[in-house]
Amino acid sequence: METAQLTPDQLDAQASRLHATDAWQRIVTGWDRTIEEPVHPPAAPDGEESPRAPDGEAPSPVPDGEARPVAPADWRNLLSMPVDRLIGESLRTLPAPPPRERPLPGRLGAVLPERLHEWRRIGQPDVRPSTHLGHARRILTEWGWQNTPYRLRNARGARCLCGAMLTAHRLGYGSLDTVDRAGAWLITELRSQGWTGLIGPWNREPGRTAADALALIDATITRASLAGH
Repeated sequence: METAQLTPDQLDAQASRLHATDAWQRIVTGWDRTIEEPVHPPAAPDGEESPRAPDGEAPSPVPDGEARPVAPADWRNLLSMPVDRLIGESLRTLPAPPPRERPLPGRLGAVLPERLHEWRRIGQPDVRPSTHLGHARRILTEWGWQNTPYRLRNARGARCLCGAMLTAHRLGYGSLDTVDRAGAWLITELRSQGWTGLIGPWNREPGRTAADALALIDATITRASLAGH
């Protein structure tokens, strides 16, 4: 069974290293690019040869002063990519399904040692980073958010951002790889907002609030979902 002994700051560092890789940068900079619209030839002007009629038939006469008709184009020619690829791209950009509702283990569970939640991972499937972040958001909402430096949680069981992601993993929502990718998406969103540091320092910034943390997770969920993650 997969176990995690990471601290929030270790997770922060791993997510930062993943965010800095060329492979990740291709993910976050390429998903929203679209193919240019295909250019179709204009209708033939008067005086030029009209479209050929089927073999054995004479072309229909066109009254003087009227534009000559253009043969209708096959609708497939209007597509910028094959139909199967177009369908796949559309499905990929659908938002992630909402997290499957499984109640958190009460207020007592918030203060229990993290290792006591490991059994909840048994038989649980992996999830997308956006779905994992949805569960981390529930943890922050129900158990609370805190910004104590270098602490996964405080005495009341409230978590920091990275602590909520690690707890979501312990509760069975996502593999360690998913946690890293969720963290990389958080850093991606922070970069888009002008923050150049890691998640932990952002979480500990003076004046930061729980509403700020939830808004960051919501924006990250949207960004990751649109990219198919």
